[in-house]
Amino acid sequence: MDFELPEEMRMLQDMAHKFAQAEIAPIAEECDKEERYTPEIRKKGAENGLVCAWVPEEYGGSGVGILGNALVTEQVSRVDMGVGLNVVAAGFGCEAIYYFGTEEQKKKYLPPVCRGDQVSAGAYTEPNAGTDVAGYGTRAVKDGSDYIINGSKMFITNGTVCDWMVCQCITNPDAKTHHKFSQTIVPSDTPGITRTKIHGKMGIRASDTAEIFLEDVRVPQENLIGEEGKGFHQLMHFFDITRIMVAAQALGISQGCLDEAVKYSKERTAFGKPLGAFQITMQKLTEMAIRVEALRNLVYKAAWSVDSGHPDFHLGAMAKYYGGQTAVFCANAAVEIHGGYGYIEEYKVQKWYRDAKILELYEGTKEAEIMTIGKVLQSR
Repeated sequence: MDFELPEEMRMLQDMAHKFAQAEIAPIAEECDKEERYTPEIRKKGAENGLVCAWVPEEYGGSGVGILGNALVTEQVSRVDMGVGLNVVAAGFGCEAIYYFGTEEQKKKYLPPVCRGDQVSAGAYTEPNAGTDVAGYGTRAVKDGSDYIINGSKMFITNGTVCDWMVCQCITNPDAKTHHKFSQTIVPSDTPGITRTKIHGKMGIRASDTAEIFLEDVRVPQENLIGEEGKGFHQLMHFFDITRIMVAAQALGISQGCLDEAVKYSKERTAFGKPLGAFQITMQKLTEMAIRVEALRNLVYKAAWSVDSGHPDFHLGAMAKYYGGQTAVFCANAAVEIHGGYGYIEEYKVQKWYRDAKILELYEGTKEAEIMTIGKVLQSR
């Protein structure tokens, strides 16, 4: 059993970290304050092969697989999760096209995103249905050779900046729940689409998040991804993959919090000794380090299982569940170690504290992960 990353993966990891330090770190605080999306960083990331790094080279990606993409996600999130999302989530929705789309769709839509020329989005969540994906209500009705789409979507990453989105719609309302839905590609400039940026988020404020309304939006039926009625299963597969990436985000921000807490504990003195010399500080740092290392193994193994051709999405759900908890724990501990200074914007940890909470919420709440893991355990 070999726990060492291959040399090419270590090189990718190192390059992603250096990119994040050079390009993301200097602007992270400003982008957080201004809620500013960063297309220039996305473009630079694409030039370095960091956008959709998992996509095979034949479609414009770096071909480093899910593990390689997890390493990239970890390293940019270690520096800043908000701006980092503009790089690693620029291809949200591409998963559906790669795994279920036609060859023509793959060649048309994937390369421009990998190059950084376009941005995609996954238009899934709705105002009244998040974790309850069977409760989505957006409808797509056939009209000649087109679909007419009506509905609304909520909390859509890249919502106001995307060039196209993969939209989850009901196409067979009379079918059983798991066969009602289909996924279709919707260009963002199609008449009838209204996109509104969501302001005032607690964290990841540099990442674009939007509410989207679709009113009599007409798209050709050739934009259908895969077979009609397979959208529910396609969406579950999307979450199986992206939950590993969310766990990698959690790993990155947790490692960043640990790094900053260790650094501060060496510099700060209290009662004539470095803060790190006190047992209570050692305990906090130790618990952080143990959780980070455990999470790292979960993330890497879940990603490796997909690349090896034997995906264990049970592990992915575990990584997502434990990742959110670890990120929140480490961010909280880092703030506590910094004391009053951890509560002011001069120090990174207050921002990471705000960023971390979303990791327990999006791509499936921690409660949803419990249900996923529990069902697998009960089926054995």
